[in-house]
Amino acid sequence: MALPPKVYTFLCGCFAAFGSFTFGYDLGVIAGVLTAPDFLRVTNLQGTDNETSNYLGFIASSMVLGAFCACVPTSLIADKLSRRTAIVNSAAIFTFGAILQAAAQNREMMMAGRFITGLGIGGLTMLAPLYQSEIAHPSMRGSLTTLQQLFLGIGAFIASLSNYGLLIHHLDTPFQWRFALALQIAPAIPLLTCMFLLPESPRWYMLKGRREDAHRTLARLHASDQLEHPFVLAQMIELEAAVQRDTEAERVHGGWMSLINNRQTFRKVLLGVILQFSVQMTGVSAIQYFSPTIFKVFGFSVRRSLLFNSIANVFALVGEICAVLFVDQVGRRTPLIGCNIGSGITFVIGTALMAIYPATNANNNKSAAYAFVVMTWLFQWFFSFGIGPLSWTYPVEIFSTGMRARGTAVTTMSSYISNFMIGQVSPIAFKNVGWRYYLLFAICGFTNALTVYLLFPETKGRTLEEMDLYMEQMPWIVVGTSKALEISAKEREVQLKRGIVHDGIGEGTYGEVPTLKRKQGDVENTPDEKK
Repeated sequence: MALPPKVYTFLCGCFAAFGSFTFGYDLGVIAGVLTAPDFLRVTNLQGTDNETSNYLGFIASSMVLGAFCACVPTSLIADKLSRRTAIVNSAAIFTFGAILQAAAQNREMMMAGRFITGLGIGGLTMLAPLYQSEIAHPSMRGSLTTLQQLFLGIGAFIASLSNYGLLIHHLDTPFQWRFALALQIAPAIPLLTCMFLLPESPRWYMLKGRREDAHRTLARLHASDQLEHPFVLAQMIELEAAVQRDTEAERVHGGWMSLINNRQTFRKVLLGVILQFSVQMTGVSAIQYFSPTIFKVFGFSVRRSLLFNSIANVFALVGEICAVLFVDQVGRRTPLIGCNIGSGITFVIGTALMAIYPATNANNNKSAAYAFVVMTWLFQWFFSFGIGPLSWTYPVEIFSTGMRARGTAVTTMSSYISNFMIGQVSPIAFKNVGWRYYLLFAICGFTNALTVYLLFPETKGRTLEEMDLYMEQMPWIVVGTSKALEISAKEREVQLKRGIVHDGIGEGTYGEVPTLKRKQGDVENTPDEKK
């Protein structure tokens, strides 16, 4: 029996999210690797001086530097050769880098492996939400694209369990860190071997002029292969009109240059860059990379720190599941604002605890130490429900079909360059300024919330093809206006099934455009036709 269209599409989105699993695992596993005694011996990083701290920071962050470098080339492959081809290519690069890491004989080989792995991760994490958004029903696009963060969290959770188990059973052996690094190859194998069994993005087909392929794929994804289904036909009308607009815009503004000289596209790039940068300024990467160092301030051992990290990942998973279940109902703005405030509060409390109960007194106040641990767990929930998932969802929603790969490449690059900065600076900051470093993250939680409140329009429920016209209607300061123009998650989908499109082709107006005729059977007449 054929699967219902939404179930089938959801499973396709889950499969693409294996690329995010690789990112989450790599982020999580490095915390255990960097403290493994045999790893420190092999890489000759057993000292405590600034040079050693610099190397450890660069080993942690060289992966995100590679991810930064991968984004633009990956977008070119995605536009030229297809979304699926780009995913398979990135999975192959990731696998090669993971092999180098697991087999590393010195710090240079380790850094090379981390960088190459990053090239694959950069491509996979950029492509997963892009592909998911382009195959999704409008009413479930948020759920589909937030799978990126859920699978990232699953990867981080598996990594934390791996670190803890290997620490207990294989401490001070090569197996402790080499197996942990080799295990990350597993989620890349399905992408390498089975990605071409999934449907291609119908929007990529339309960009390449393959209208019939786009039509068949939309029908496969959204209507159980019913080519004449009104929902499919209405989406085809929107998609054709959107691609025509993209072609004209590219002729006028140029390809990559339109990211700068097209006012509305530049605004979208700016929003995406701000959002991705704000994610790193919550302090999430500092916690992911250096949790043993953080917990050491309160006198906890590496073993206990890794256990705490595993529990934190459970909180993260709960938050990510909540995001997948509810993001299309609550929208984008409310979780981003509320969860940034929540993350700021956890850092305020955590910073105060570190200032009042430093390492010399931590053993005399276990309540303060465990209160700090609880704050890190709460932070993980806030981040994983409303910050991390939406940093991948929002950028792929606001760009037009023709600019989506290029725009997403630029916004994803901002995520990785800020991630690299945090990974490089954090070991030195921990060493030199201690708890005061956390004041930065405490303040940024609140400034992030204010920025979203002022600048970010609500995008839930709208079709990708109507987003250009919607963004043109929104002022740069969206307070009040965004709320007035919000729609329910299912409103557009219901209208599409009735043959009502919202692609801006009705004399440049935003509203109902009668396009489908009564001959489609179950399609109701539009208001104009009833007149």
